Amino acid sequence: MAGPAVTAPAGAPPQPELLVSAALHLMSHYSANAAQAGPCLKLASVIERHLKALASHGDLNPVLRATCQQLSEQWAAVVDQALPRPSRPTLFKRFVGAARPETR
Repeated sequence: MAGPAVTAPAGAPPQPELLVSAALHLMSHYSANAAQAGPCLKLASVIERHLKALASHGDLNPVLRATCQQLSEQWAAVVDQALPRPSRPTLFKRFVGAARPETR
């Protein structure tokens, strides 16, 4: 979705204006989609990566870099919270699993 908007020619780093534009565009889509279909983990992850790239961009104003760093951490938390957690085995499953002899 945002790939072509942030790809720079000849491997040059993306222009910060393109990254800001793409991040704002993605955030708008995330907000609109969350209201209709619920939050999208993939979109939140792409937003987090864009903000992280902006936070490390040397040509950006230090205040804007710091803001992008804070926002990237907040979006990373959104992604982390949305990831499915592995289910913990119940006491019964642990007991039954421990009772079985290992086969090699």
